[in-house]
Amino acid sequence: MSDDGVNVGRRRFLTAATSVVGGAGAVGIAVPFVASWNPSAKAKAAGAPVKYNISKLEAGQMVTVEWRGKPVYVVRRTDQTLENLPKVEPLLRDPMSKEPQQPPYVDPENRAIKPHTLVVVGICTHLGCAPMFRPDVGAADLAVEGHEWLGGFFCPCHGSKYDLAGRVFKGVPAPLNLEVPPYSYESDDVIIIGVDQEESA
Repeated sequence: MSDDGVNVGRRRFLTAATSVVGGAGAVGIAVPFVASWNPSAKAKAAGAPVKYNISKLEAGQMVTVEWRGKPVYVVRRTDQTLENLPKVEPLLRDPMSKEPQQPPYVDPENRAIKPHTLVVVGICTHLGCAPMFRPDVGAADLAVEGHEWLGGFFCPCHGSKYDLAGRVFKGVPAPLNLEVPPYSYESDDVIIIGVDQEESA
């Protein structure tokens, strides 16, 4: 009789102890599992806006800034570049940017908030290659329909060409102008890629 009493007590103790340990183990497994549903700090940072100080850019120069894992080209255009933009319009597929490849607050012709600073995603709209910055006016290998090359972007993968507003030329594989990402000016010298101009106003 006394042995049965000891065994029942031991059984209850072992059952309770096993339940507690099992419950703690389940919580230990569940906590990291549930935590994995939240985006990591790296993932949050990847989608965060990016600031760039354009005062570092010299006229005619381009820099690549990474935003959301994409290359964003920031170009400081010269007065001559801006004067050349209307000259290539007859050769372009969408010179007034009627396709929705840019926010509504950028000028459709020069595709920028402020004319001298171009901000475009550096991904060809054909198959996603990275176009090369070719500002060299008169480059013989890039002449378009007998017209002198006035500077722009050239995709080495399949030959698509864009002017220095990121507008695509006719007769190339790319169907659309380069995308202009949402961006805004924090000050005269600092742009924020990933924040719309209207939101920052």
